[in-house]
Amino acid sequence: MGLLGLVLVPGVGREVNGSMRWIAAGPVNIQVSEIAKLFVLIYVADYLKRHGADLRTGDLRTSVLALLRPMAVLAVLAVLLLLEPDFGSVVVLMATALGMVFLAGVNLWQFGTLQVGTAAAMAVLILSSPYRRERLFSFVNPWEDPFGGGFQLVQSLIAIGRGELFGVGLGGSVQKLFYLPEAHTDFLFAVLAEELGLAGILTVLALFMILVWRAFVIARRAERLDMPFSAYLAYGIGLWFGIQALFNMGVNMGVLPTKGLTLPLMSYGGSSVVVMCMALALLLRIDIEIRAMRIRKE
Repeated sequence: MGLLGLVLVPGVGREVNGSMRWIAAGPVNIQVSEIAKLFVLIYVADYLKRHGADLRTGDLRTSVLALLRPMAVLAVLAVLLLLEPDFGSVVVLMATALGMVFLAGVNLWQFGTLQVGTAAAMAVLILSSPYRRERLFSFVNPWEDPFGGGFQLVQSLIAIGRGELFGVGLGGSVQKLFYLPEAHTDFLFAVLAEELGLAGILTVLALFMILVWRAFVIARRAERLDMPFSAYLAYGIGLWFGIQALFNMGVNMGVLPTKGLTLPLMSYGGSSVVVMCMALALLLRIDIEIRAMRIRKE
């Protein structure tokens, strides 16, 4: 929270393309929202370990309070992220946290109510901001303004269309040279589709599915060995990677409105890659502890 507040201080936070998301640390720019994602997962996993029984209890007042406390903390973080603004990170954070709460065994009626409330809040945020509203309208019909609001999506769809079945060859993309903005970060998936074709992007999709599946397998094993913190954190890491990858791919293919989200472990960007490698290191550590626990029990 301190870092998210610090990035908004003039002179400390660095503005790029109208967003204050970076703190300059010498030659390195640190994107605080990436660090926040990992820290939030650790916080939610710890909270679910300590108060998971309260979420599952039959007492309405206890379970509602147990559900609202972490949501209040996440709401504060969401406000700080929206001030940057970074709506994409808010969506990923909330979706991941809700997924972790669901896997903890929360009451389905309460969870459904929370989902409806979260979706309503997101809709209000989108419709109340001219910038986000414009992005939404350009997403619905990008060809209406192909050289304005719909430019990114139109160029992304052209790149994906050029790839056909096996692509134009690695390094052979034309769209990334002059046309497609942010081809090395937000729209890397479109470049992959152009260069490697349908076969290439199906391979990338399969690799992400394997990564998420393995994270869930590790989480399930931790759950069976009565290691709740490790289990919830592994679930959270798997959900984070899967949700962010799906959002990035959806944006590139025109299924979702344009958001500034990287493709995990593939898009250029020091903060994103380093933090996600840290998350994978935690996942591997959980797996090591599970194996050690099994050996001791045997």
